[in-house]
Amino acid sequence: MAREQLQVLNALDVAKTQWYHFTAIVIAGMGFFTDAYDLFCISLVTKLLGRIYYHHDGALKPGTLPPNVSAAVNGVAFCGTLAGQLFFGWLGDKLGRKKVYGMTLMLMVICSIASGLSFGDRPKAVMATLCFFRFWLGFGIGGDYPLSATIMSEYANKKTRGAFIAAVFAMQGFGILAGGMVAIIVSAAFKAAYPAPAYQDNPLASTVSQADFVWRLILMFGALPAALTYYWRMKMPETARYTALVAKNAKQAASDMSKVLQVELEAEPEKIERFAQYKGNDFGLFSKEFVRRHGLHLLGTTTTWFLLDIAFYSQNLFQKDIFSAIGWIPPAKTMNALEEVFRIARAQTLIALCSTVPGYWFTVLFIDRIGRFAIQLMGFFFMTVFMFALAIPYTHWTHRENRIGFVIMYSLTFFFANFGPNATTFVVPAEIFPARLRSTCHGISAAAGKAGAIVGAFGFLYAAQPKDPSKRDAGYPAGIGIKNSLIVLGCINALGMFFTLLVPESKGKSLEELSAENENEDENGTVEMRPTAANDFRTVPV
Repeated sequence: MAREQLQVLNALDVAKTQWYHFTAIVIAGMGFFTDAYDLFCISLVTKLLGRIYYHHDGALKPGTLPPNVSAAVNGVAFCGTLAGQLFFGWLGDKLGRKKVYGMTLMLMVICSIASGLSFGDRPKAVMATLCFFRFWLGFGIGGDYPLSATIMSEYANKKTRGAFIAAVFAMQGFGILAGGMVAIIVSAAFKAAYPAPAYQDNPLASTVSQADFVWRLILMFGALPAALTYYWRMKMPETARYTALVAKNAKQAASDMSKVLQVELEAEPEKIERFAQYKGNDFGLFSKEFVRRHGLHLLGTTTTWFLLDIAFYSQNLFQKDIFSAIGWIPPAKTMNALEEVFRIARAQTLIALCSTVPGYWFTVLFIDRIGRFAIQLMGFFFMTVFMFALAIPYTHWTHRENRIGFVIMYSLTFFFANFGPNATTFVVPAEIFPARLRSTCHGISAAAGKAGAIVGAFGFLYAAQPKDPSKRDAGYPAGIGIKNSLIVLGCINALGMFFTLLVPESKGKSLEELSAENENEDENGTVEMRPTAANDFRTVPV
């Protein structure tokens, strides 16, 4: 049986789109801008790091990072992110969203700057410093996932909540573009100021000493947008749902939201007291009641995010093969170090501009029209189709005349990842769990995703290596090859479709309806979820 809603929460649910919504999107989104900027720009500078610190006299090709160093540099941030998602997700429910929000941003600012510093100039010292600060950078980024999603969901109205949360996540697209553009500008400026011959003409002179500043500047620039939004994060009031439903302070919730919404709201402390007496809404994360009501939901959000990130992050491993195949990036030995950075940045920026960014904003446009469930199912379906279409006739795509078609289809997998599960797996966990567990459950779901990213980034880094020793990257064992790796990715995407069936549709419903916080248990201990739209027939396990 449904119970009455607090006036302050109802006011948020029915509020028209206002300026504070867009302010919240920008303030929350800057964390994701920094996240994407960092993950994108490290892939731009790893080849430069190899040239600077792992050059071997007399080698036919420029120096590259050894497999274990490459894995550490690229993956240590993922490990930090996973830990940060779990820790800050839990802390956000214990201390409040606002108190923890500033910590994550400041950690990101400090570690972005520190990533460009080194203790010593020897390869081991530089890589150890870089990995140390990238772990803690990832730890801060990890905290931004559950907190930004939860804050945006609790501020938004129920009509456009999906679009607002997806818009926060879509700031990643601008971060990717910014990473590419900064790398293009910095490498072009240094290339013009310090001309150098190609590696094949003069291996030692092809990497000028000033190139060491390039990768540091690119990494450190990520601190700037995050630092600019710190003040505004500290000015944001705590969300009304946390203040009222978790902290039980109705007066403060009404006061905060009166200023935000610019309307008079009644505190209603007597309702808070009555709500506290209702049984059935005080269960913990590890209780039987949570498993009964939300066990399948949490299984659905964790598994779909895990499977999505295996496919999504491993896709990035094939970019260098594609860029070389269509002639965007010539062989490394025909370029100097700064030219290589410039070419890689230009190519990856084009891919982002043409497929990645549009996918994010298609989700923003359609998520509150066709729903999260439909977008996620459609995204996994088309990712499966395009992966199999690339993998089964893989030999056909390797012929020069067919390579443009390969790139188009490959770009479409990126498009449907972003206009699909990459966005919806972020949105849904911020909507369907109770306020006192919302941040924790989102953190758990996101951490499962980062575990998938680690599997994708490293499992497939090794798996995609050819069996032919002459074609493998130096230092890697034999793998199953790119064709078989793509087939495995297609199967993983198909599994994602299956587990999507466990995730409820949250379009057009209030957060309290979705989490059953505005429902009473009957004498049998069951909770009834009441439908809110005549055309919404999806069953929701509770």
